Amino acid sequence: MEELAGEAGITVRTLRFYRERGLIQPPRREGRIAWYDDHHLARLRTITGLLDRGHTLNGIADLAATFDSGRDVAEVLGLGEPTEETPVRLSPEQLADYFGDQATAENLAAALELGYLAVDGDEIVHISRRLLDVSAELVREGVPLSAVLSSGRLVREHADALAGLFVRVLHAHAEDTDPDQLRTLAHAVVDAELSMAMDRKLRAEDTPRPAP
Repeated sequence: MEELAGEAGITVRTLRFYRERGLIQPPRREGRIAWYDDHHLARLRTITGLLDRGHTLNGIADLAATFDSGRDVAEVLGLGEPTEETPVRLSPEQLADYFGDQATAENLAAALELGYLAVDGDEIVHISRRLLDVSAELVREGVPLSAVLSSGRLVREHADALAGLFVRVLHAHAEDTDPDQLRTLAHAVVDAELSMAMDRKLRAEDTPRPAP
């Protein structure tokens, strides 16, 4: 314990307090010897980093509990199924850099449930670089992360329906079409339709309404 506290730059008393709060996992024991490893050190450095960024110990404890109950990476990423998306590995500190005080335990739990995030040891894996970047940009524009996540859930439902439509058309009329070609065609159709839909909605918002 003294060696771990020294490596982390904290006191043994602080380390004991973190253990009592459940902020770090118990050590591996061999008889009367308690062994700590790099995962414990990484967690302690993460706690220090989050405290430096203004997070409270209560908030960090909630985050730690959510990290420790996160789903396995292979489960979330589909066990190596083909995808165009690039996963991103993050420390909890880096996640806080993306979302600041929006990186709460509640939002993290929602992202885990959606499958946007998974936990791999002391790292967090985001399933898509593109989704991570656009989510962070929306938060910077003032959209609460909780609203981003709830909207993402609705978008996924519609996206699943669209994907099902294209797959049904393929199986019914062009079963020999290369899946990559189908993906490209589907992207083109959805991008064009979404662009036109946004134009219609924005025009409707800009149209003056008659006075009562």
